[in-house]
Amino acid sequence: MTARPLKTRVKERLLLASLRAAAREQGLASICEKLEQVNPDLRRQYTSFEVDSPYLEAKVRAQHAFQISLALPEIQAAPGAVVVDIGDSSGAHAAYLKALDGTAGARYLSVNLDPIAVEKVKARGQEAVLARAEELDKQGITADIFLSFETMEHLSDPVSFLHALSSKTRCKRLVLTVPYVRRSRVGFQHIRNRLKAPVSAEKVHIFELCPEDLRLLFQHAGWKVEREAIYLQYPRWSWLRLTRWAWRRWDFEGFYGAVLSRETSWSSLYTDWPS
Repeated sequence: MTARPLKTRVKERLLLASLRAAAREQGLASICEKLEQVNPDLRRQYTSFEVDSPYLEAKVRAQHAFQISLALPEIQAAPGAVVVDIGDSSGAHAAYLKALDGTAGARYLSVNLDPIAVEKVKARGQEAVLARAEELDKQGITADIFLSFETMEHLSDPVSFLHALSSKTRCKRLVLTVPYVRRSRVGFQHIRNRLKAPVSAEKVHIFELCPEDLRLLFQHAGWKVEREAIYLQYPRWSWLRLTRWAWRRWDFEGFYGAVLSRETSWSSLYTDWPS
């Protein structure tokens, strides 16, 4: 673990308390414990940085618990389904779902444009393909259930991405999560901060959309919301709710998740979809 300045350690200690209280309050603490048993080491979860502190581990663990809470019921309701995890960076979610799915019948495939991520997944003994999220149909990749966790905000064209999954695959469910923001905005933090260095898609957020705008986008692209939820990284019912302002400044208040099914009544009215 790398040494951190005192100010950073104090900040992380406060946010760690917030995360733990939030997980308990929102019913995610028990899921976190189960996920830790399946995957105790999160250090190499991402390519661009290491999960190397109790704060980061708690943050990632709770985020994963929220994602699994959305995905697991869909997997259990579709025995033998083909599940494709778009943007998977390590194979962790497939490992979680295999361990928690009582039917144990799903087949998992991970997709990422980062060759390092693909190799990490394969090192777990799982299937993985090097591909762009926007070009799955060109590679013949389809699924009964698609997963997309913190991926859509990294895409240059989320509209075409969503429409292609709806119109060019056999997908019955799409489970996705994105950072929760109260007002939609454009990201590009490296440009805002004048950081002139090469950046990968994993590091860059392009469009960060609020739930209201996401619902419109889903309908336009051929989807309807079956279930949705918001996980907040702070509790609502203790003094730690004051950390909301810290989360807004330094990270995100939380994450928005939705389970979508195909519904084309609105997308079929748009006449200029690319072929």
